[in-house]
Amino acid sequence: MDNKKSVEALQFFVTNLNAQSFQHKLQAKIFGSIGYKKLEQKYLEHAAEEQGFVDQFIDRLLDLGGELKQEAVQEQKLFTDPIEFLKYDYQVSIDGIELLRKCMDGIKDDLTTFDMMKVYLKDEEEDMYWSEEQLGLIEIIGAKPWLVKMAI
Repeated sequence: MDNKKSVEALQFFVTNLNAQSFQHKLQAKIFGSIGYKKLEQKYLEHAAEEQGFVDQFIDRLLDLGGELKQEAVQEQKLFTDPIEFLKYDYQVSIDGIELLRKCMDGIKDDLTTFDMMKVYLKDEEEDMYWSEEQLGLIEIIGAKPWLVKMAI
């Protein structure tokens, strides 16, 4: 088994998923501050869930003898409009899932890391489906009723 590919993949996801988790936490706080309490709770839970994956990936990276790095990431865009964020986050999910699948192809020999990534993939797909469902709901009932639903 070639640990190098697994370590590189794990480090990539530690760095980027950590940034994405922080973005979700910030978005939650923004949404809560403007009255969208359901969205605040949703994205706080999502951020915590992502941090759980980050912790697992860090542990696995260290188990493989990899050197953990704190790498710089691109600045994350923040939104005050929940619908605009939902569209943005939906596209991030689509792109991230595609990247994750490609990455998993390179680590198939490392069954432990592969299985961890498979669980993470399932979680990301569920998040993508939730966003897709919300965007469909907005299309059917309109933006204002959906926003009211997210405030209560």
